[in-house]
Amino acid sequence: MSKSIQDKDRLSDLVIEWYGSHGREGLPWRKNITPYKIWISEIMLQQTQVKTVIPYYIRFIKTYPTFNSLILASEDQIIALWSGLGFYRRAKNIYKAKEQIKNSFKKFPDNFNDLMSLPGIGESTAGAIMSIAYNKSYPILDANVKRVLARYSNVTEESASKKNKALWEISRKETPINNVFDYTQGVMDLGSTICKPKDPLCTKCPIVSICDSAFTIVTDNSKKEKIKKDKSQVNINFTLAHTDNEYLLFKRNEKTFWEGLWLPSEQPKIHKIFKKKSCSEAHINRKHKLTHLDLNMSITLLRYNNSFDINSNSEYRWVKKIDINNVGMPAPIKKIILEI
Repeated sequence: MSKSIQDKDRLSDLVIEWYGSHGREGLPWRKNITPYKIWISEIMLQQTQVKTVIPYYIRFIKTYPTFNSLILASEDQIIALWSGLGFYRRAKNIYKAKEQIKNSFKKFPDNFNDLMSLPGIGESTAGAIMSIAYNKSYPILDANVKRVLARYSNVTEESASKKNKALWEISRKETPINNVFDYTQGVMDLGSTICKPKDPLCTKCPIVSICDSAFTIVTDNSKKEKIKKDKSQVNINFTLAHTDNEYLLFKRNEKTFWEGLWLPSEQPKIHKIFKKKSCSEAHINRKHKLTHLDLNMSITLLRYNNSFDINSNSEYRWVKKIDINNVGMPAPIKKIILEI
């Protein structure tokens, strides 16, 4: 259904009015707003729920409260703060982006095209930074906004690319010139709290009177067998050489999961980690679920009296237990180390 100009104006007005009294409170990135803080929050919120992001965001901003404080951070320090949040490429993109800003812009960008040139920032993320941090009229299209606009205009395109194109066109038309801060925050909140994927609360929706899909989204509560695709199973063997307070870790450079993170050895023979040198040996098995695969980890723990050098082309280091939180490593590996 084609929306009229009157409806377009009403949508933004209704969302803005609703946000004033029903917007989500307590989100830390909505306090003392700066472009830098919005950037960090938007990157963290990519593919991750708000409730999961909040403690990571608070810890990140406490460590690096301003962009200038982030300038000297190493990639490893940034990844260390990301441990457990997953999708580590986002952390690597933050490092690459801050390096590009430092070398090319000298300060955090304040225009859309410069933001778009940075690693990890697409049109929606750039639009969010421009509208929320700079109060400039730019559209966004995150998952929540997609759902609101798709239902509002009853977008039924089966092709993902055609649907996305149609939704971007709607988003551009619906984004107001004025009060864009309230509209952008409001339409995201509307998708998160009212226009939910299942059981949308149409009776509480501020745009119900102009929504083409109002009261038509039916959730089938009957029990149906869900066809689940079996995730790939990956078996991985680690050897963790350690003393009482140090751990031998290697940086994983293969372009696969956990790329760029510090892990126990996967090649103990090549790294010349011999059992005969160890004082004691133990074995543990752990399972860990990633988005697209399940890991079955077998870890051999070799305890030594003292740390030792190895002949290896791999990047490695002995890490003290007290420094574990400053090293970029996957959450399950960190947990194992802290339990030893």
